[in-house]
Amino acid sequence: MKRLKVSHNVIRRLPRYLRKLDELTEAGVGRISSSDLGQQLGLTPSQIRQDFSCFGEFGQQGYGYNVAALRDQVAAILGMNRGFRAILIGVGNIGHALMDNFCFSEWGVCLVSAFDINPALIGTSFNGVTIRGMEELENYLENNAVDLAVLAVPREAAHSVTERLVACKIGAIWNFTNMELTEPGSATIVENVHFSDSLLSLSYYMSERQDEEAARAARMAKKNAE
Repeated sequence: MKRLKVSHNVIRRLPRYLRKLDELTEAGVGRISSSDLGQQLGLTPSQIRQDFSCFGEFGQQGYGYNVAALRDQVAAILGMNRGFRAILIGVGNIGHALMDNFCFSEWGVCLVSAFDINPALIGTSFNGVTIRGMEELENYLENNAVDLAVLAVPREAAHSVTERLVACKIGAIWNFTNMELTEPGSATIVENVHFSDSLLSLSYYMSERQDEEAARAARMAKKNAE
């Protein structure tokens, strides 16, 4: 697969493309133009063509994109067909919610084990995933193929657990601890998830709209007073 140096913004748009293509497939749409796809996603046709050109030529001029084929290609770009294996560390509120509500396999990741310090949880299984004690972590990673660690421990434990994972040469960490973790000296990839980010972005756009409406009202009031 062709892979140029791809910008962070392009990578962030790929899951949006995947979700939309899944929606189109479920709706029975077999073909779509870059113009129609862009309209549904709030993007320009040229932006969509430019994004896909980072990985190859997927559409045909005058025909557009085959929805099912494009969906498979985007899924492959995102690594959904590589069988990545994950462990979950921390089966508290967030960890339990992920095990209960998030279907890892739907996105090409197999959750193979979980770890916690709570004696009441250790040795139990949840949705077919066995929960082990944290003292087993290094031995498990040494003897089992694991690509990704989902980190859902309390904030105060985030750095120490991360150090253990990096020492075990874990490939990537999906971090839900609300701590900004970086490992610049290691090969471990860290994706920090902050639930507040989307809410604050939404808050910004609402504030911007209110300011624009207030400025428009002020201009109208000034005009009427003249």
